[in-house]
Amino acid sequence: MDKETLLSCRDVSLGYEGHTVWEHLTFSVHSGEYLCIVGENGSGKSTLLKSLLGLLPPLKGVIRRSEAAGAVGYLPQQTQAQRDFPATVSEVVLSGFLSARGRRFFYSAAEKSQALMHMGKLGILELKDRCYRELSGGQQQRVLLARALCAARRLLILDEPVTGLDPAAAQDLYRTLAYLNKNEGLAIVMVTHDLQSALQYADTVLYAGQGKWFHGTTAEYLASPYGRRFGGERT
Repeated sequence: MDKETLLSCRDVSLGYEGHTVWEHLTFSVHSGEYLCIVGENGSGKSTLLKSLLGLLPPLKGVIRRSEAAGAVGYLPQQTQAQRDFPATVSEVVLSGFLSARGRRFFYSAAEKSQALMHMGKLGILELKDRCYRELSGGQQQRVLLARALCAARRLLILDEPVTGLDPAAAQDLYRTLAYLNKNEGLAIVMVTHDLQSALQYADTVLYAGQGKWFHGTTAEYLASPYGRRFGGERT
């Protein structure tokens, strides 16, 4: 069965202030795919995410998101100010519906039900009335993931989701993402510096570094000159 193309870049160049960081970039994200974007610091990973989210237009080429993809759930890197946000867990999760709510002042019963469902799915339902800033880093990431799920239809985009988490919380989050990908059918696009976990969970890898890029399956990446530098087999 052919998978639907949810997101595609065709001969795309990306950059800012006259500085090009990606050239002739071509790749697609399909339904149910798990893509990890890895590479060196300053290689343009954040620039790419902004462009995929429609926040930064390409210098050249075309980025398309299909109607089938619908709204995208986005989990950004947290700032310290965001970690101290004085709202309840329920309020944070429900804010994932803000763009869909339009001019309605209140959340609908269906939206409230969905928010509870996502909190239950991620094991944070008992925290729904707690203040967000009182939670641990791992709990906060689960809250933000529930918020992203409220916004998402078939695609999640995550920017360094395990930054600042202890190893146990990081692995717990990876297992949750793997469940959402394999059992819920959500396509995942994730920027990460955690190469070992990226190779463990990803179907495909997009590597960026030194003005070059590579896109292929995890096995193809490991066999490439970029992947061979990290050695070993998929763990």
